[in-house]
Amino acid sequence: MSVIMSVYLLALLKGLGTSAGLIMAIGAQNAFVLSQGLKRQYHWPIAGICSFFDAVLITLGVMGMGALISQNELWLNVARWGGAAFLFWYGFGALRSALKDQSLETDRNKGATSLKKALLTTLAVTLLNPHAYLDTVVLIGSIGGQYPEGERFWFGLGAISFSFIWFFGISLGARWLAPLFQKPIAWRVLDGFVCLVMWSIAASLVIAAV
Repeated sequence: MSVIMSVYLLALLKGLGTSAGLIMAIGAQNAFVLSQGLKRQYHWPIAGICSFFDAVLITLGVMGMGALISQNELWLNVARWGGAAFLFWYGFGALRSALKDQSLETDRNKGATSLKKALLTTLAVTLLNPHAYLDTVVLIGSIGGQYPEGERFWFGLGAISFSFIWFFGISLGARWLAPLFQKPIAWRVLDGFVCLVMWSIAASLVIAAV
């Protein structure tokens, strides 16, 4: 293997590792994708949308937008307050769901989410979540922007590749947890957990803004 290829491979692996460290953290996107994967409701298009927009945001960040956003206080405040409002609303919905009696079979056959609603919610947890921009555009973008042009491409490719692996992996892997979610208590725990995650992220954004 030539020295140039070794350098590019190292940049690719660093992109994979950086993306893994940020995307694997429990957050709004991951909680929603996991929930839909368990329900087997439009989980493939949802994973595709999350991966696609991650790819777009990572590309923009690596190309230099991350540095611009991190220096604009107005943009950061709009993202924080708007994201906090959405995450609080979504968490409230999860809390209401946690108070209901439902199993995996019930949830799939009764009151199933429409494709339009599922896709709109996916867009919301992706584009109205400030952490998505901070992780992809600002953090990954800032790190990738430090590489020379050739290595920057491979770093971005690695980061994008992990996003696809992760979201489609969640959607596929959720089926192995399906037997557990035949029990209503499992859904209560999951929805309660989702509520806590959403509200804790919303609270952190409000604290950061004030």
